Amino acid sequence: MSTTIEFLGTGTSSGVPMVACTCEVCKSSDKKDNRLRCSILIKSANTTVVIDTTPDFRYQMLRSSVNQLDAVVFTHSHKDHIAGLDDVKAFNFIHQNAMPLFANEETAKAIQRDFYYAFADKKYPGIPALELHVNQDELFSIGDLNFQPIQVRHLNMGVTGYRIGDFTYITDANYIDEHEKQKIRGSKVLVLNALRKEKHLSHFTLQEAIDLATELQVPTTYFTHISHQMGLHAQVSKELPTGIHLAYDGLTISLE
Repeated sequence: MSTTIEFLGTGTSSGVPMVACTCEVCKSSDKKDNRLRCSILIKSANTTVVIDTTPDFRYQMLRSSVNQLDAVVFTHSHKDHIAGLDDVKAFNFIHQNAMPLFANEETAKAIQRDFYYAFADKKYPGIPALELHVNQDELFSIGDLNFQPIQVRHLNMGVTGYRIGDFTYITDANYIDEHEKQKIRGSKVLVLNALRKEKHLSHFTLQEAIDLATELQVPTTYFTHISHQMGLHAQVSKELPTGIHLAYDGLTISLE
């Protein structure tokens, strides 16, 4: 069964270019230096899933011509990963069903708080219809796709990564313990956050991400959640080891 992964966004919370910034990355004419907030689209023969609804979610769906969406899976509750959720109401209208959401307990509580109107007893017309599933560590399925949660740390916050077959997706992390690393080992493709070259309190740096990818011995790794402080895509790409790449918006990879 062939599955495709499209990077809908590969930027950090401010996106790239960042508002009011005049650095060479934010002013770059290279499209690969333009990064919406971090999200991916997963498509199998029968199932389409998005991981995270960023503030750019509506535009990401339009840009990638997504006409069918079976579920949304969340990594954590920060606004750059959930803020676009209201726009699933378009899929509610087209498909005439509630949108299934999968999230850990903390993220589920944030969704219920921030989008309280979607969970009210008396609902205003036109609000999104949401079907919230709370999941922490258990394997779950959406159509023909199986999701294995991987628990990572984003400073003091728990974030959920996911392994789908031979593909592992982890964003917003600066620590993964050995037990969770075992869930990643054997993957053919790893997506990992790499914010910038300088040390950061809650994200892997470029070198830390390279070291982790090397330790886990995954043949192909893509870095995401990249800030303008990383440097120009073309220049940084030349500095990376074999098998390790910077992801960019619109990049699509195929998995067998």
